[in-house]
Amino acid sequence: MTTIWWIRRDLRLHDNQALTAALEASTQVVPLFILDPTLLESDYAGEKRIGFLFASLRKLSSELHEIGSRLIVRRGKPVNVLKGLDKELGVDGIFAEEDYSPYARRRDAAIQRSLPLHLKQGLTVFPPGMIEKKAGGPYTVYTPFRKSWEALSPPARSSLLPAPNEIGQSIDIESENIPESPEWPQDSGFPPGEQAARERLTAFTKGDDAPVYAYDDLRNQVDRDGTSRLSPYLRFGMISLREAVIHALEARNAAPNSKARQGAQTWLQELIWREFFINILFHFPDVREHSFREEYRDIRWRNDESEFRAWQDGRTGYPIVDAAMRQLLTTGWMHNRARMIVASFLVKDLLIDWRWGERWFMQHLIDGDPAANNGGWQWSAGTGTDAAPYFRIFNPILQSEKHDPQVEYIRRWVPELRELPDVHLHKPWETPVEVQHEAGVKIGDHYPEPLVDHQTARERTLEVYDHARSK
Repeated sequence: MTTIWWIRRDLRLHDNQALTAALEASTQVVPLFILDPTLLESDYAGEKRIGFLFASLRKLSSELHEIGSRLIVRRGKPVNVLKGLDKELGVDGIFAEEDYSPYARRRDAAIQRSLPLHLKQGLTVFPPGMIEKKAGGPYTVYTPFRKSWEALSPPARSSLLPAPNEIGQSIDIESENIPESPEWPQDSGFPPGEQAARERLTAFTKGDDAPVYAYDDLRNQVDRDGTSRLSPYLRFGMISLREAVIHALEARNAAPNSKARQGAQTWLQELIWREFFINILFHFPDVREHSFREEYRDIRWRNDESEFRAWQDGRTGYPIVDAAMRQLLTTGWMHNRARMIVASFLVKDLLIDWRWGERWFMQHLIDGDPAANNGGWQWSAGTGTDAAPYFRIFNPILQSEKHDPQVEYIRRWVPELRELPDVHLHKPWETPVEVQHEAGVKIGDHYPEPLVDHQTARERTLEVYDHARSK
């Protein structure tokens, strides 16, 4: 008997329910990755993310080779690729980790009509539909969702599935090479593959001085390495969310004091946010195209293309915004607090449609995830399920002063301002001319004046949102 392990968002051998099910059904498992043009050529595809994916596939291919197997890579529409392999091999079953994006659900449903595709859990701890209101229906607010999530029996370490020692001998069939992708910034700080993911998870959560214990204090400081930086690995399943949650729970239980315990608890809650957004996309797939809140579907966006380009390039005149956007362009990653700052600025200061920003993030983030990215943008825009109120508009100056107090983040990513004194780096346009001259920087020349006055922009946005609400 031969089964296929169809690898999608589960680039791992440990705790892989789809792989384990394929092994239980057959003595010969063929690992398969399909280069799907629908995904690779989408407007939401990102070259950096695809490069990170391909680099991680090469790592997985090497790990499979070590246990006597071989990664098969085929290009084409998944249903056609799988039908072709069925004819070549006489497949007894196709096993894959279930995905919940609208495209994935349509694709899998179509394949199941003609092929033995078996979908297994793994993307979430608790599958969508399992956590519902007492009266029925999905939660659309995070806090009650979290409380219901935490009330369920947590996953135990004993539930984690070991990596197999073998999955059958390599089969001599045609395979494409894993494409090269020079766009992936290999110095971004995210080495590819499952081993790197597991090492990072352990380093973040284990030991009395584990970084997770300071997470509650440091996670919002853009100038500090206070987050787990595991999001790209969770995006492609190089570690399972279940294993990450178990590490969070174990760290919380082993915390040396209440402050440390709160750090682990806060990180656990962030992992639950990921699951919450997956549930939202599952139950409300239209959020990919529309605001969840109907009253905000007809906002009169300005959508100034020149201002959008300035935001994309990190040339808005607000150093904290520009630093974050340049970090994204250079590394394919951005600190989560910075994501909220730049999203608020685009939507609330420039009045540019949140969908423009959502697409730009997906085109550049190596951890770009359809559910989490959409959820984050709609939160910032005030249009989503569990959104910030429409009148919550981040002041980029105050955000800069609070979350980059030593201006290290700004100095790193906006080098033309490095020679200015600290006191002027949050608001360089107020720098006296003589100080600009001494620093060798001229605001309006070497670095732009602000695109908008924040207070004026805030009043304009409140008026526009009020008008949308009054319809």
